[in-house]
Amino acid sequence: MLAEVAAPGFEEARNFLARFAELEKAPEHVHFFRIGALSIWNAASAGMGLEEILEGLAARSRFPLPPNLVSEIKDWYRRFGLLRLLREGDLLVLRSEDEELLGELAGAESVSPYLQDGTAGGFLVREGDRGLLKQALIALGYPVLDLGGYVDGAKLPGFGLRKERREGGAFALRPYQSEAARLFYAGGAATGGSGVIVLPCGAGKTIVGMGVMDLLKTWTLILTTNTVAVRQWKRELLDKTTLSEEDIGEYTGERKEIRPVTIATYQILTYRKEKEGEFEHFHLFRDRDWGLLIYDEVHLLPAPVFRATAEIQARRRLGLTATLVREDGKETEVFSLIGPKRYDVPWRELESGGHIATARCVEIRVPLEGEERRRYLQAGPRNAFRLASTNPQKLAALKDLVQAHQGDRVLIIGQYLDQLEEIRESLGIPMITGKTNTQTREKLYMAFRKGELRVLGVSKVGNFAIDLPDANVAIQVSGSFGSRQEEAQRLGRILRPKSDGSEAVFYALVSAGTVDQDFAAKRQRFLAEQGYGYRIEEWRAGREGVEG
Repeated sequence: MLAEVAAPGFEEARNFLARFAELEKAPEHVHFFRIGALSIWNAASAGMGLEEILEGLAARSRFPLPPNLVSEIKDWYRRFGLLRLLREGDLLVLRSEDEELLGELAGAESVSPYLQDGTAGGFLVREGDRGLLKQALIALGYPVLDLGGYVDGAKLPGFGLRKERREGGAFALRPYQSEAARLFYAGGAATGGSGVIVLPCGAGKTIVGMGVMDLLKTWTLILTTNTVAVRQWKRELLDKTTLSEEDIGEYTGERKEIRPVTIATYQILTYRKEKEGEFEHFHLFRDRDWGLLIYDEVHLLPAPVFRATAEIQARRRLGLTATLVREDGKETEVFSLIGPKRYDVPWRELESGGHIATARCVEIRVPLEGEERRRYLQAGPRNAFRLASTNPQKLAALKDLVQAHQGDRVLIIGQYLDQLEEIRESLGIPMITGKTNTQTREKLYMAFRKGELRVLGVSKVGNFAIDLPDANVAIQVSGSFGSRQEEAQRLGRILRPKSDGSEAVFYALVSAGTVDQDFAAKRQRFLAEQGYGYRIEEWRAGREGVEG
């Protein structure tokens, strides 16, 4: 679908389309939306009616709706809820009013192992097969409306949110954070209790998690990306809730504590001694009576954790992310095993409300010349991308940018360690990479937060779950091939609201006329989808700085 930006009623139409369609790209004059099965299922799960979709489209469309589009939407919508998992006494039953469909699915090789003796209009399902069945059915194009309910888990008495932070200052959930937690919880009904909250970096996804914990007051297992993120979660919980140090366990490569609220890394859960060996720490999912699992950065959920999640569908599951885009295309896995999208709010809407910083994005195109250009032209595709990404001219452009932002808090982000090492030596700045131990990382992050350190370099380990609220300039010197997910996370490093209300600036250094520029265009798409303009500048050696 194409939506004309200059047409009367565009903003209202855009907000309407966002409820059941995905924004693909947003150039200056026309925005492109795509309707697909998953977007319709998310809309149906959120309670949007079929007639509301079709009548709304017809009322806003310049031309009559194509009959095949109407048929596709009706078919996708009809499939949601056609299959239901219900709790009948102590039994879990897959039911449908379409008994012919049930018979066909029972004969499907991927589904039949999970269906037990039939009852009138349904099949019994083993508790342990609940997630595996949902995975198999969505792969065939039939999402399951799971109304099987949840176990409450062990109680967490006395848990609450503080009105005054331990570190000082008033604390309360923002209205959109409360709304997100409320929609996930759904009053404790089986229609809620699983799903994904989509909020921009800096909008307080961690606080939404705390809001859900406050509604449930149950033992909670939190899974996140790395040890630094584990400790940031712990610091936030201690600052804003009534939990004590003794209530919170860290389950990482360094410590193995299991407590009423336990925070673990994806890395430790997917650790195994041999490639085909057992995952030694999966027992964590079963060792305690968890009432809630929180998957931080759910778009990064490793495949083995999907498997473990399939086995614990009776536990409430909350996914937190800035983007549902997965580079492996497993969005349907998130939908079936974590749950549907429960809440989403446009980045620019939060920006206009002052909840995240105003940001502008600038692409700086740097020439690739001489011997480097010759090597690039002779290289194979993968090596060509690396040569373009690590263009030596980027270092000179980077120095200009750092010079132009002397009074700011600047993050320099890159993909290649040799490039980052050269930057570290040339600028004389500290650099955090995968080899930097946790203690040193935390020390450098703290120095940056306090303003003792104004320029900090990070490799891709800085993409996720680092809390640097006063960072207001990010300079990306290299990135993954075409990862919109990565671009969103890197922009997110500077989106936390600034104490002085200043705007944030995101620069991408790109080698002109190369695959680096081509892939940069793909990464920009996510930013365009969120409504950010992208200015392009040319850099030349010898010019006096770069406009800041």
